[in-house]
Amino acid sequence: MSVAELLEPHRVALTGHCYRMLGSSSDADDAVQETMLRAWRGYGVFAGRSAIGTWLYRIATNVCLDQLRSRSRRALPTLAGPVGTVDDELVDQPRTHWLEPVPDARVVPPEASPARQAELRQSLRLAFVAALQRLPPRQRAALLLKDVLGFSTAEIAETLEASEASINSALQRARRSLAARRPGEGGGEGAASSSLSATQRELVERYVDAFHRYDVDALVGLLREDGTLSMPPYTLWLQGRAPIARWLLGRGSECRGSRLLPVEACGSAAFAQYRRAATGHRAWSLIVLELDARAIVSIVHFLDVERLFPQFGLSLELEPRGAS
Repeated sequence: MSVAELLEPHRVALTGHCYRMLGSSSDADDAVQETMLRAWRGYGVFAGRSAIGTWLYRIATNVCLDQLRSRSRRALPTLAGPVGTVDDELVDQPRTHWLEPVPDARVVPPEASPARQAELRQSLRLAFVAALQRLPPRQRAALLLKDVLGFSTAEIAETLEASEASINSALQRARRSLAARRPGEGGGEGAASSSLSATQRELVERYVDAFHRYDVDALVGLLREDGTLSMPPYTLWLQGRAPIARWLLGRGSECRGSRLLPVEACGSAAFAQYRRAATGHRAWSLIVLELDARAIVSIVHFLDVERLFPQFGLSLELEPRGAS
C-alpha cells in the first residue's frame, strides 16, 4: 500500500478537526492538503512510532496554528458587534470575516460508531465552534485535542511542545471561557444533546411549516424570548421576537413563497432556502437553527450561496413543481 493510500482514509476526520480549529470549511480543506503533504514527506521519519491517526492530528494541529498566526479569527454576527435594529443600514464584511457552515458528511467519518458520530456532530454546533474561535489558538488546540479527540495531557504537551503543567493551565482557562458565554451566543439548555428530542423534532417541523406558509406570528412564536436572527455576510443581527417579526414582515418579506430543503450541516437542524424567482426558485440562504430543549435560540442565514451550495451538492436553482 502506498503512503497516499495509508493517509487518505483519515481525510474526513482531519477535515473536522481543522474546521473546528479554523471555523471555515475552505480553510480546513487547505489545512488538510498541507497536512497530507507534510505527512507524505515525513512518513519515512514517522516509522510507526505512534498510531498514524495521532501523528496526523499532531501535524494538522500545527498546520492550523501556522495558519492562525496570519489570519484573523472568524465569528458570527452575534459575537462581532452589538445587537441592531430593523432600520439599521445593511453593512457587509468579506467572507473571510465570518464563521462558515460545514456539511456533516465532509467532517464526520462514516465508519465511526453511531455514538462517536453523534459526539462529533455535537462538536460541530455553530455555538460551540463560534465560542472556540474566541479562544487563543493554543488554548483552542489543547481543548479540542483533549475533549474532542481524547488525547492525554502528555500527548497534547508533545504536540504543542509545552509542559504538561502549562497544558493543564490552558485547559482550565479555555473551559472557564466557554462556561462564561453570555446568553444569546447560541446553544443553551439542551443544545448539547447528541440528537434532537421528540420536542425538538416537532419544533423543527413547525418551523418548516410556518416558513412555507410565511406565517410570521407562528415563526416568531417558536423563538426563545431572547432568540436571534443573523445573516452573514451582513453585520446586522436582531434579538427578540418583536424586532424579528418586524424584519420578516418588512425587509425580509421577499422570502415569502420560499422552499426549504433539509440538509445536514453543523450537526444541527439546517435547510437550503430557495427564494421564489421569475421561474422556479433560486438559492438564497443556508439556514442553520440552534435549539434549546423547547425553542429556537438562533436562526442564521448564510447568504454566500454561490460558494456554499455546491459544497452540499445543491443546485442553485429549483425547477417549478411538476416540471419534468
